[in-house]
Amino acid sequence: MTLSKTTSKATRVKASTRRKSKSVEKQRPKVEWFPEELEAFKPPERYTVSEWADNFRVLTSVSAEPGRWRTNRTPYLKEPMDRFTDPLIEKIVLCFGAQLGKTETELNMIGYALDQTASPTMMVYPTDTIAKFASDKRVQPMIKSVKSISDKFDEGSKLLELDFNNGNYMVLVGANSPSSLSSRSIKYLFFDEIDKYPAFAGKEADPIKLATERTKTFVDKKIVMVSTPTVESGNIWQAFMSANERRQYYVPCPHCGVSQVLKFKQIKWPEEHNDNADMIRDTAYYECEHCGERIYDKHKMEMLRSGEWRAVNKSQSKVRSVSYHLSSIYSPWVTFGDVAYEFKNSKGTPATLMNFINSWLAEPWKSSKTKSTQNLEFTQSSYPCGVVPDKAVLLIASVDVQLDHFWWEVRAYAPGVKSYLIDYGQASTWEDLEEIIINREYPSEYGEPRQVMKAGIDSGFRTDEVYQFCSRFPEVCIPIKGSSNHSTMAAPYTMTSIEKGVVGGLKLYVLNTDYWKDFIFARMIRPADEDSTIHLYKNCPQEYSDHLRSEEKQEIRNVKTGAVTVQWKPLTSHPVNHLLDTCTYNAAVADIAGVKYLIEQENYEETEEVETYDDYDGGIGNTGHWFR
Repeated sequence: MTLSKTTSKATRVKASTRRKSKSVEKQRPKVEWFPEELEAFKPPERYTVSEWADNFRVLTSVSAEPGRWRTNRTPYLKEPMDRFTDPLIEKIVLCFGAQLGKTETELNMIGYALDQTASPTMMVYPTDTIAKFASDKRVQPMIKSVKSISDKFDEGSKLLELDFNNGNYMVLVGANSPSSLSSRSIKYLFFDEIDKYPAFAGKEADPIKLATERTKTFVDKKIVMVSTPTVESGNIWQAFMSANERRQYYVPCPHCGVSQVLKFKQIKWPEEHNDNADMIRDTAYYECEHCGERIYDKHKMEMLRSGEWRAVNKSQSKVRSVSYHLSSIYSPWVTFGDVAYEFKNSKGTPATLMNFINSWLAEPWKSSKTKSTQNLEFTQSSYPCGVVPDKAVLLIASVDVQLDHFWWEVRAYAPGVKSYLIDYGQASTWEDLEEIIINREYPSEYGEPRQVMKAGIDSGFRTDEVYQFCSRFPEVCIPIKGSSNHSTMAAPYTMTSIEKGVVGGLKLYVLNTDYWKDFIFARMIRPADEDSTIHLYKNCPQEYSDHLRSEEKQEIRNVKTGAVTVQWKPLTSHPVNHLLDTCTYNAAVADIAGVKYLIEQENYEETEEVETYDDYDGGIGNTGHWFR
């Protein structure tokens, strides 16, 4: 009975509550929501990076094709971008050549991260200066071009610290700034042009390791590395090779349909155009490595759209890192002719060839290409020491000045820049040099006397004495000097005037010695009958070859900047390389004297413009004593 009363009371209370609730509902006004307000409560749509870019990304005027982003313009970028949203992938490596869109790929990933998530992001550039430029000219323009990101962006942000009103932030730092690299936790980490990073961030560790430490607290972190390669030991090539999965882009031949990786060796041009870079650019094509048919630039876009990334290695473990390799041959903005033209104009020197291999082929400069001169066999000819071969018409001397003696050599040059060692040795006094350079006659194979026409004297030691000697014989002798910054010197040589302490003044020639060492060694390994070959006389002592083999090309990494260059370095701490110096100087002085303008002997008398070289700006001067 008691239970029944309790139940009845509870029922009455519930009924009363319902009546009050209905009364409140009648009094509550109806809320009208604007569409924009309702939109704010919607969860963000799920996009891949390529879908996000196609929907929202607008390229600024600094891009090759400003306007709405279109992934189908560069189809090879779709997969690398979309791996950014793959929950299984932690690291993405892009070892790309130039003009392929790698910078825009990074910006698309960054834009996606800022728009679709609220997680901290860091972009690491080689230096603070580059980071500031990128923030001002690349990153912030991208942010402001996408409304959904721009609306969140705090306009009061610092140049390198970008804040957003949803609590998110992005920092841009230089690899040379240890405090910036190690100061905060990061979920999305981007490394740009990592082969240009310094080896150490200040006095601290490798900047890549230092920054990567900041991602430890995020189990779903993303690390993106982008760069053109430099050498095999460089950061990007090591990252590419060490990834769990390495991938290359295969495109189908428009004729046979077989898919293949585009390779430089398949770019061809008519043989008759070998000496004409412009004609090579106009006539180059790609030859299918399967059917041999010609593929032209008009076929490329459809090939790219039909292409696919394929793994070129089998991972034994779970794929957490993936790397992509792509050369500039794939670029929609580069023709097959452009690649051939660049190669033709780059192959002359190792420095420019290295740039072609790195920036165009996206391959490292391999150590095997820079190995030393130890196995070189120099061309020995049949003419004896002291005798000038009949075809040679121009004698050049060069002198390496030491503290108490001199090393010297005399070379004869023939049309085609063929070079013949006539004699070499040591001299003790300036009087000895005067006899060798000014007074001595060197007979031709037919007994005609020849004399040195131009001589370069090293002014690194005993500078005042060198200037005085050259001022005594200004028509023959010029002071020369190896540049202290030859690794960054653009020209083969530069010229400056010496006025102080020299009656009448002199012209000092500062030489890019690395350039001229490249020049002579490239010519020493050529067949004897080719132009530009460097010859030694019959039974030339081993001493001369040993001097020439005393140095080799080595990869040198700048500890501060991270830049890798290939330079000539001695093989030992106390090298005997004086004749390497004289040979190098000789090639430079011959160029200064106008050796490349020599013509065949039988045409000599018919061509007035080469009877004398007085008009040539290289400073030959009076040639009256040349033939006697």
